Amino acid sequence: MREGRSFAIAIGVVLVFVLGACTTTATFKIPEGTQLEVYRRPVTVGAGGTVTMRPFWWTAAGVPPAGGIEYRLLDDGKVVKQGRLRATFRVASIFAPIPGFGVLMWPMGFNPDITYDLVNDKQE
Repeated sequence: MREGRSFAIAIGVVLVFVLGACTTTATFKIPEGTQLEVYRRPVTVGAGGTVTMRPFWWTAAGVPPAGGIEYRLLDDGKVVKQGRLRATFRVASIFAPIPGFGVLMWPMGFNPDITYDLVNDKQE
């Protein structure tokens, strides 16, 4: 009976790592009435400014303005602002379902410790 519970806990821990390796989350502040695109993908900014999406490839590595995650703010389909966001290496990519695959395919993600303020152009 005790072995079954330990096995269930172990499976739960593995699932948390696997599911965590599949997304990246950040907090954004964007101007009212604009639509955010990140890495050429339209995103929905949720309650509290939360954005969760698939991670990014190695092309998102680096520090702005030369490197980072590409973004665009659109108003009625027209670009009003574009640039790059600070990225971070995702340790969770090491624990992808297929060992090594996450590091090769989606190692970069949002920095969860900062807010991407696209109203005042701050990434702190």
